[in-house]
This record gives sequence, structure tokens and C-alpha cells, in this order.
Amino acid sequence: MKTIATLGPEHSQSWQAAVQYDREAEIRLFPHVRALLDAFAAREVEYAVLPVYNTREGEKKQYFRFFDQIKSGYWVDNVVLHSTLSLGVFDEESAVADLRLLIGKREAFNQCEEFIEDRLPGITEMSVTDIGQAVAEIRQGGETRGKAVIDSAEALNGLGLRIIEREVAPHNRTRYAVLGHALAPVTGYDATTLITEPLADRVGILVDILSEFSRRGISIADMRTENDTKTQKLRIYLEAEGHIQTDILAGALAHIESRVIQQRGMIRVLGSFPRVDMRTKYIKSFGFIGTGAMSRWFAERLESEGYEVMLTGRSTALRPEEMVRRADVVVVCVPISVTSATVRQYGPLLGPGKALILLAGESEETIRAAMEATDQEVEIMLVHNLWGPQAATMKDKNAIVVRTPRSGLFCGEFEAFLYKHGADIYHDSPSKHDLLMGIGQKLPTLISVALAMTLHDNRITSEDIASHCTLTSLYPILAMARVHSQNPRTYAEIMSTAGDGRKIVADFARNLRQVIDMADEAAIADLGALIDANAGRLSEPFLQARMQQAKAVDEVLGRMI
Repeated sequence: MKTIATLGPEHSQSWQAAVQYDREAEIRLFPHVRALLDAFAAREVEYAVLPVYNTREGEKKQYFRFFDQIKSGYWVDNVVLHSTLSLGVFDEESAVADLRLLIGKREAFNQCEEFIEDRLPGITEMSVTDIGQAVAEIRQGGETRGKAVIDSAEALNGLGLRIIEREVAPHNRTRYAVLGHALAPVTGYDATTLITEPLADRVGILVDILSEFSRRGISIADMRTENDTKTQKLRIYLEAEGHIQTDILAGALAHIESRVIQQRGMIRVLGSFPRVDMRTKYIKSFGFIGTGAMSRWFAERLESEGYEVMLTGRSTALRPEEMVRRADVVVVCVPISVTSATVRQYGPLLGPGKALILLAGESEETIRAAMEATDQEVEIMLVHNLWGPQAATMKDKNAIVVRTPRSGLFCGEFEAFLYKHGADIYHDSPSKHDLLMGIGQKLPTLISVALAMTLHDNRITSEDIASHCTLTSLYPILAMARVHSQNPRTYAEIMSTAGDGRKIVADFARNLRQVIDMADEAAIADLGALIDANAGRLSEPFLQARMQQAKAVDEVLGRMI
């Protein structure tokens, strides 16, 4: 049988957390943290359960001082307890208006601050460490009228008090750290906590430390800083997603110690454990229609967030029809040319209360198909990710989100997932999305393909290009090379998109014909005036920013050529 140390008395919130962690364990109660940690360090118990964070109160104790007291063991798990703080009185007659003295622990007063200010203004508060003893003394004195106790409903019932107000601190949850003597194993959905020793002064050290996590795609779940009491040097507490035994996190910490802090032994790993999320998640499972590289890319990252993910396609054992029945959110990630047909095939199978996420590069027709093919109670949203499966992370990559009148809670959670992983999110209407994609993808791809054909028609070799191009005129050549060095099906799909992107291409062709005619006529003055007019239609900040980018590209190209 496990032995767990926690803070007493019986029925206290810490006791409830220990019972929630293991109902079969032997619970040993201690009056204060010091005694509890001494027993844990001496291995008198296998585990210790201690409060570290409350949603209404914040951190229960400064992490730095708290973990300095822990000399051995690891943080191996968590318990999130939904606190049921209530108001109890001693007799049958007392009402809220009669109360003059309120007894409770200091943290309970902090968590119930709104209720006390609204319903018990001016009441005298008596903070105690042992509520059971305080209740016994009041009963022994015989003066119980006008006195009340704030504690969990379970504790109040255990003390024989009458509850007159329940849930006086709504949305009140407390996170408890579970300490053990051995590091927890990798689960695939983990977090690691660490704390630094006092760090020597160095400009930008906090930013540099965070940058090492950021560039590896490691999310920071919590961070706190404090000046060390003795030295007044900076200390940092971090909770990062991932297990210390994974290469990506272990490598980040090793690099931070050797290259950023530049001193070994300055990071103490407190432990790794299954990740706990104090935020409410409404989605439990995602199902993908499509098993391509992009589906697998998203699936891997959704699994790292703790979601169940199912991949289905033409050759998978799990059929899309069965997956649609089981998944909370269905994601369609198939070639652009068959997206609408896929939506019309499987959309009718989605029941009310589910969501359909369209990972697609064409908006108007795709969304129209989804709205027509699904139940009115199915959420719908389109996401166009402007990166491929070779990207290491989505940080600083553009994601276009097209919400619909039926985008709801599930869609918002998926958008929050994109935001958390660093995507730059832009919101478009369906028509605006397709119009801008005409500029950003369809037209450049068409030009690249036509340019390659033109080079062939005129027997121009790749060696000829470098010798006769300025750095600026190399830009379309670079785009052409990119298109022709990757999956041709992808770019063929982009060129074949419908919607307002076609208008962009048609307008460009018409304007190109006009410019060619003016150039053939040597209408230099008119061409110059046209360029001036175009510049006037582009904002000055836009032109300046693009010029700076162009100069940066020129500098890089100049070094390479």
C-alpha cells in the first residue's frame, strides 16, 4: 500500500487531493510543510502531496523558497482539485445577515474575497491553521451564534456544521504537486519543471533563455522570476512542455547551461510528469480524412497536446465513416481539387455538436460545400496554413483562418492551438481569402511555370541566368526554382484553384498585355507615369518595409554569387 504525506486535518483540501491521487493509499497527515518534507526526505513516506497553485489565489507559496526546502526526490505528478468552499454555521437559526465572525484559513479568505466583500462586508475574519480545533473551542465556549466557518463542503459536514451557502468561490481549482523518490516515466504528454540557481548579471539573459526554448518549438507553460533573498541575483522558475528524458528538452537545457548561462550546474530539474492543464479543454479527439504528410504533421502536434488523433484514408483499417462517428472534430486535409467532393461525401455523417475543420487553400467553394452538406449544429471553419510538412514548427508562419457563422467553441480551441504553437493568424472572409491567395500563390506559381517554359523556348540555360541577371531580377528566378524543385502536384493544385484567385490572374494577364503594348510603342513617358501612379497606390510604410527586405535579400544573394 502506498504511503502519502499531506497537510491535515482529515477532510482538509490537501487530504482530499491525496485521496483523489490514490484512494487505496495510507494518508499520513502533518501540521505544516516543514514536518511533511522532513518525513518525505527521510523516506518515511513514498509520496508527498502539496498545494502549489490556485486559480483564484495564484501561487500558494513562492516556488523558490518552497523548492529550496525540497532536498531530494522529484515532482512526479499533479492533482487538480475542484474546491467546494462553502459557508457553514453552528446552529439552525443563523443566517448570512446574522454573521459577525468568520473563521477560516488565510488562503480560503483570499479565494473567497469577492463573496466576503459582497455578502459579508465588514465582518471580522479570524485566520486559523487548525479549523477543527477552532470549531471545538467555540463549541466548548458555548457562544456559537453569529459565527461561521469557510471551508470545503466535505470538511464542514465532517465538523457537523450546517451549510448555508455553497460554492462561495466558483471556478475554484487548486493544483497539488505530487512528490516521489523516482523520476516519472515518459508518457508523450509531459511537462518538466526546473529552477535556476542565482544567476550572475548579464544583459538579456532571460530573453536568451526563453529564445532557446522558442526556437526549438518548446512551449513554456509557466514562468516566475525572483531576486534571491541572500544574493539579490536573478532566479528563474520554468515549467516547459516535454519530458527531461527527450532529446529536444535535454538538448535545450544543456545548450542554455553551456552557451547562455555559461556555467554548469545552474539549472536544477525539479521533475517531469504527465502534463496538467488548468484551462478547460472541450475537444477530446480529432479525426483526419487524408493521410498525407500535412495530416501527419498536424496529427503529431495535436497528440503532443494530449488529444486522441485518428488518421483515415483510402487504405487505412479505420474507415472515415467510422472515424466521423467517433471524433469530436473532423479535419479534412486532402488535395485542393477533391476537397469539396470529400466534404460533400462525408459531411452528412457528422452529427450535431461536432466540428469540421477544413485545411484547404481554396475558401469560397469549400465552405459553401461544407455549409450545404452538414447539419446546422456542426461547427465549420477553414484554415489555410502557409507552410509545408518540412517546417520544424509553425512559429512565425502565417495561418489564414476563415471563420463562418457556425464557428464555435471547438473552432476556437483549434485556433488557440495554432496560436499557442506560434502561428501568425490572419482572419479573412472567404472571398478575400481567395483573392489574396491569387496574389500570394496562384499568380506567382503561374508566372514561375510560364517563365520556365520561356527559358526552354529560348534555349537559355541555368548557367546563362546567373551571368546576365541583377540581384533584383533574380527574385522571380528564385521563385521559379522553388516551384520546380518540390512536389509538382501541389503547385498544379494551386494553379487550378477556383474562386476570386482566377480574377487576379485574368486581371494580371489584361494588364500585362497593356504594358507590353506600351513598351513595344516605346511610350516611355506613359510608362513612367504609370509607375508613378502605381507607387501612389501603395502606402509609404509598405514600400519602405519591402525595400528593407529587398536589400536584405540582395545582401545574402551578393555573398552567395
